[in-house]
Amino acid sequence: MSDMAKNLILWVVIAVVLMTLFQGYSPSSSSVQKMDYSSFLDDVRNGTVSQVEVKNDQRTIEGMKRTGEKFVTIMPMYDQDLINDLDRKGISMKGQEAEESGFLTQIFISWFPMLLLIGVWIFFMRQMQGGGGKGAMSFGKSKAKLMSDDQINTTFVDVAGCDEAKEEVSELVDYLKDPTKFQKLGGRIPTGVLMVGPPGTGKTLLAKAIAGESKVPFFTISGSDFVEMFVGVGASRVRDMFEQAKKSAPCIIFIDEIDAVGRQRGAGVGGGHDEREQTLNQMLVEMDGFEGNEGIIVIAATNRPDVLDSALLRPGRFDRQVVVGLPDVKGREQILKVHMRKVPLADNIKASIIARGTPGFSGADLANLVNEAALFAARGEKRVVGMDEFEKAKDKIMMGAERRSMVMSEEEKEMTAYHEAGHAIVGCLVPDHDPVHKVTIIPRGRALGVTFFLPEGDAISQSRQKLESQISVAYGGRLAEEMIYGAEKVSTGASQDIKYATSIARNMVTQWGFSDKLGPLLYAEEDNEVFLGRSMGKSSHMSDETAGIIDSEIRVIIDGNYQRADKLLKDNEDILHAMKDALMKYETIGAEQIDDLMNRREVRAPADWQDDNDSNDTDNSSDSKAELKTDVKESKPDSDINDAESTPAK
Repeated sequence: MSDMAKNLILWVVIAVVLMTLFQGYSPSSSSVQKMDYSSFLDDVRNGTVSQVEVKNDQRTIEGMKRTGEKFVTIMPMYDQDLINDLDRKGISMKGQEAEESGFLTQIFISWFPMLLLIGVWIFFMRQMQGGGGKGAMSFGKSKAKLMSDDQINTTFVDVAGCDEAKEEVSELVDYLKDPTKFQKLGGRIPTGVLMVGPPGTGKTLLAKAIAGESKVPFFTISGSDFVEMFVGVGASRVRDMFEQAKKSAPCIIFIDEIDAVGRQRGAGVGGGHDEREQTLNQMLVEMDGFEGNEGIIVIAATNRPDVLDSALLRPGRFDRQVVVGLPDVKGREQILKVHMRKVPLADNIKASIIARGTPGFSGADLANLVNEAALFAARGEKRVVGMDEFEKAKDKIMMGAERRSMVMSEEEKEMTAYHEAGHAIVGCLVPDHDPVHKVTIIPRGRALGVTFFLPEGDAISQSRQKLESQISVAYGGRLAEEMIYGAEKVSTGASQDIKYATSIARNMVTQWGFSDKLGPLLYAEEDNEVFLGRSMGKSSHMSDETAGIIDSEIRVIIDGNYQRADKLLKDNEDILHAMKDALMKYETIGAEQIDDLMNRREVRAPADWQDDNDSNDTDNSSDSKAELKTDVKESKPDSDINDAESTPAK
């Protein structure tokens, strides 16, 4: 029975009991005339009363007049003369036997309100503790959920794009199905498997597939379910979880986001008495302590293996680490085919083409891509999903949703066209840069225009030449504005470009060893980590002289690529104007149109372009222009570049 049904039944029982009590204590609802005692005596003397009944309290009198009218009256005190008067008048008299209530009944009636309050208090305490069907004192019990065979339908068929990871974990399933196959050669069951990878790559999905394939008891819990504000509760829950698992061995325990409880000890405030560290200590003991837990496999998932405690990662606890990384082009094709089974597809769909156009997409991103394409088809009232819908969905995910309702003046539209054309032209001319895929001046997301570069293949690392080319491309938009409008009218739209270029140059000097003066030494930690005494990449032990050299080397890299981009644009100013005109006419141009422009040929119209596109024109009101200036000033990121925080793979 579900928790909602139990709560509903409890409230119904409480309501019935209250209604019963209130009905028992309420006076009779029949039509009885209330009469004062003096009037009753007058009626007795006048002979208008036919019969009376004295209740068991010896003071309440109910009776009936000769007219048939019922009445009730209360004697101020016991009146013996009344009996004589009734007898003389010949009035029928009745008495009621006194009922003595039992001792337990009296206690229940007097204590019922207090018992009711206690019951309601216990009910709400159970709700606040989230115990479900557990008692109010089950604070230290495990919150792990036991999944049965029929609750999980996911198998390895539903997991794609991570063949090596599937092969690693499939050994666990084989061992659970036939342990003698490994034991006869001296092999033992792995104690733990840690699945590591970026968000959205399918770590939890892979764990569900293991549960669906193994057909053994499967306990699932999140790392945050162990941590409470009271010290010792997490450790108690870890003990209880392993005790339950021992009763169901062989079984699997899956801990999602284990970094919530498995962080490095001693790194925070509280020392060894901290609740998180107490929980981690207990988990270390349970996984490989004095008393072993044979037949229990612990599978954990995290995207932050660098913060986990070293004792947790050693062999004997987590015997193997399974890396679930971003899929390559073949893996993306397999993942797309898995998700495409759920939607009706047109005949022109080719998963391989879509996979080549989605580098860097995780499994979750690809699932979102298929869903967005289905939504586009539904809006167009189509029965199947075609390549056009997938192209629109890809553009929406990569560049943001179109904001055609945003009013842009002709001047702003032209400046945006020059800005994006500057990015595209420099991107086509610098060496070792990704090809230009699409340029648009239709506002998308937070950007007024977007230049999107699509890699030809999956990049594992980046060369110094490619990094410097990205810096040159980042400054192409600002330089184009300055060339056309002058330095006085350069807009703030290049703020994100400057931030991105500076970040690459700083990483080249401080982390990647691309500085001739400083050499291949590390001068700063990762930007995501903030430490006491560190600011802007400068270590607390770094001298002012070294910091000055770092700044000068960054400036050398920026200035060199800035001048290169400036020369390229000046040498190809005719292409800059031609690309601006194409963007003003078509609003969005693709690789074919860019190829025509770079080769100084007549620009062919985009395949999906129609003459009525020019109807999305501008409102020249001063209010709209002022609002647009505000948007440009606050945020106009150019989505034509990859993540500024990315580093080459080591």
